[in-house]
Amino acid sequence: MYPATDGLLVATMNELARPALSVVAPCYNEQDVLPEFLRRVGAVLDSLGGNSEIVLVDDGSRDRTWETMTALAAADSRIVAVRLMRNHGHQLALTAGLSVCRGERILIIDADLQDPPELLPDMMVLMDGVDGEAGADVVYGQRRQRDGESLFKRATAATFYRLINRLTDVDIPADTGDFRLVSRRVLDLLLAMPERHRFIRGMVAWIGGRQVPLLYDRHARVAGESKYPLSKMIRFAADAVTAFSVVPLMASMTIGWVMAGVGFGFFVYSIVGWLMDANLPGWTSIMAALGLLGGMQFLMLGVIGAYLGRLYDQNKGRPLFMIRDIVGGPK
Repeated sequence: MYPATDGLLVATMNELARPALSVVAPCYNEQDVLPEFLRRVGAVLDSLGGNSEIVLVDDGSRDRTWETMTALAAADSRIVAVRLMRNHGHQLALTAGLSVCRGERILIIDADLQDPPELLPDMMVLMDGVDGEAGADVVYGQRRQRDGESLFKRATAATFYRLINRLTDVDIPADTGDFRLVSRRVLDLLLAMPERHRFIRGMVAWIGGRQVPLLYDRHARVAGESKYPLSKMIRFAADAVTAFSVVPLMASMTIGWVMAGVGFGFFVYSIVGWLMDANLPGWTSIMAALGLLGGMQFLMLGVIGAYLGRLYDQNKGRPLFMIRDIVGGPK
């Protein structure tokens, strides 16, 4: 059993003999679903055989997720339970689990069982290579349909993926999440990327290599509630756009030229009216121009501020996450 840890212990763990496969799942208030999740994942790993591990990351849960993890780890030596010092958010909790796992292949999956772990054997086949094709570096789950989700969430997700592919030069597959099987080579490259505001599915796509889809139907949650309300979805989308695109910054220049044209038009209109001795509605035109120009200026300052804020966070150089305990694993 591992005691409270720091970065040195994580490095020591990774120097141990690597299992063939790691399953990594970040968890936040998942006490109700964890036993069923581990039952199904364990059954899949048993069917595959070989040495494997299951890395569970407690992202500052407020229920009994940690107690459930440690009890399950005591009963199954494959389980490694990681507890963070506080809630860091899904992407950083996932990064913490990926930094701890030791497998040659790594399955990234959420604990809510919306993504079925039973697809792992098919992913392994695609990574091995079929019909004479080279094996994949990444096998990602691509959703055909999404059960248990509102029309609003499905529509906003579809809009998001199509928008981000227009804004970036990285081909991020539509209708995908973090559910994927990656090779150790890809994982090492991913962990070498130091950015704080992480969009892992985009970062994996940026790495390149041979990446192939596996189509599947996403299920409803087995228990509990979604951990991604609208506010978190908006922040997640903002992190994705600012991490992979400078289009919003470049748009400020375009809008600046447009607003300069509008301002010049008001100038010409005012001069012509003065020369013709026309009765200009001065207050209305001035206030309209000021409101339009001022609003666009504040909008562009907000966009620039978002990028500067991320640069500020990155340059502080603080650790991405802080691990409090690691329990379980090889004895």
